[in-house]
Amino acid sequence: MTDVLSTTLASIQPLDATAVADAEARQAGLVKPAGALGVLESLSIQLAGIARTCPPAVPGAPAVAVFAGDHGVLAQGVTPWPKDITAVMVEVFRNGGAAINVLSRACGASVTVVDIAVDGDVAEGVGTGAEVLSRKVRRGTADLAKGAAMTRDEALAGLAVGIEIANRLVDGGADLLLTGDMGIGNTTPSAALIAAFTGTDADLVTGRGTGIDDETLNRKTEIVAAAVARTAGVDDAINLLAEVGGLEHAGIAGLVLGGAARGVPVLLDGVIAGSAALVAQRLAPASIDYCIAGHRSVESGHIVALQQLGLRPLVDLDLRLGEGTGAALSVPLVQAAARVLNEMATLESVMAGPDA
Repeated sequence: MTDVLSTTLASIQPLDATAVADAEARQAGLVKPAGALGVLESLSIQLAGIARTCPPAVPGAPAVAVFAGDHGVLAQGVTPWPKDITAVMVEVFRNGGAAINVLSRACGASVTVVDIAVDGDVAEGVGTGAEVLSRKVRRGTADLAKGAAMTRDEALAGLAVGIEIANRLVDGGADLLLTGDMGIGNTTPSAALIAAFTGTDADLVTGRGTGIDDETLNRKTEIVAAAVARTAGVDDAINLLAEVGGLEHAGIAGLVLGGAARGVPVLLDGVIAGSAALVAQRLAPASIDYCIAGHRSVESGHIVALQQLGLRPLVDLDLRLGEGTGAALSVPLVQAAARVLNEMATLESVMAGPDA
């Protein structure tokens, strides 16, 4: 384990119990029936615990980190899309034309794209839509159908990249981190991670990704099942990540750990983020207390991952794009939850009247 990972894990604290209790008491006294705001109430209490004060500040500087990488398992025909699309999409992000760029503009979030494993040349620089950073651990993973997707050292390097990006964004003023991803074929390692970490059968967690046909889905499921069978008896999170994961997953897991260590909430996107969060959970269970599930993906494995994480998705819009789009759409809900604690009147103050 690297020094940066060890230091980060040691820095992750449980939510502040006093702030949580204060938020629960304040929610109980607001001018509404108890529980009437549903999930917004529990979310506001979580935000208070993360902020270690009640009421928590309303997040005003959300930041999306899109980790981009390629996957050797693409050679098995798990998707009809060519790997070149990953590098192409990095340029679309840079120029502001992707869905995540549009939705980030809508919610006021910055976008940072991290080349962690793109199998191609990616130039660093700031574009009109995003800043692109080069943190390439390797050019794509190995084929997980034939053996480990990466070495343990590469998995650790990917985690360190995610931690670095979390620190970079928080140091730059971000107060809400959003996970994003880009990688053709990355739902295959996502399914493998979910199956490996939850013990769920491959056919229950393997989905259609970009819309594959039945024959391709069957082949994809068989590949996931065989890869997971290879990990039987392996409990170590980093070894599991190295065996069947992707470097986007390593980066996102590191972002979760880094955000938790810095006391900043992390808004998870879809199935790629959910599978990566399972790695973070195994390494530091308390890190998931800092996570918010932005949405529920149509990918079958996502709900399995969310159940293992103990997270309830804020919205269900039949999304399956990735990039951080579901997380971006949920930013206003996170802000609204914090505003409830900050701005709603208490029943006591209303009943006392304006002259009290």
